[in-house]
Amino acid sequence: MVWPGGVGLHHFADIDSTNEEARRMAAAGARGPAWIYADTQSAGRGRRGRAWMSEPGNLFCTHLFAPQCPMPKAAEMSFVTALAVFDAVDATGIHGLALKWPNDLLVDGAKVSGILIESAPGPAGHRDEDPLLAIGIGINIARAPDDTPYPATSLSAHGMSVTPLALLTELATAFIARCAQWDRGAGFAAIRQDWLARARGVGGPVTVRLHDRVIEGEFLSLDEDGALEIRAGDKIETISAGDVFFPDIAPREAK
Repeated sequence: MVWPGGVGLHHFADIDSTNEEARRMAAAGARGPAWIYADTQSAGRGRRGRAWMSEPGNLFCTHLFAPQCPMPKAAEMSFVTALAVFDAVDATGIHGLALKWPNDLLVDGAKVSGILIESAPGPAGHRDEDPLLAIGIGINIARAPDDTPYPATSLSAHGMSVTPLALLTELATAFIARCAQWDRGAGFAAIRQDWLARARGVGGPVTVRLHDRVIEGEFLSLDEDGALEIRAGDKIETISAGDVFFPDIAPREAK
């Protein structure tokens, strides 16, 4: 597959964080679209400030992207990106893929990819209402960590061999296609429908850990803004942030 035209590509052998590099580029005036990837990271991170294992052989990348929409709508990029990651990994021929809310990719129930989206501050004079995003993505190609709250795996553990650059090329191409879908008239409705079609556990039991409580119930759907909808007893809970677990995959404490 050929790298898509009009999209920048920046490679580093070693870097603190590809998201930090995207933010530095944005502060210097860059608006993308551009992908930054590294062989290793010294300060990779995931959601809620968790460290992200960054050893050679896996894909660590960030997309610097201006979605041309109001900031509240930019939150939908989490689901757009998750679908693009699904499409890219699916192209390797691996089986057992599913999405876990809000944007993790699973293989046979274990996490193989995660996404961290941050705002990228522009240079002096940049309007805050014009979103500029650093979309960080990690995909376990060669190896997976063993100290995560959720079971993790790698593509190599399932017999798949692909280079980080080859997978990134698939991802960059898939991202363009999913953004085009999002930009069309149906907008997030189409993305939401495709995400739900690939989601794990819809209609079944789910546990969500919030910062102050744990909710157990039935995974119903996503609302129009992408929040998780759960039936807990006779009440419908709408959740905008939390960690999701399923009964056949028990959470484990990080070491």
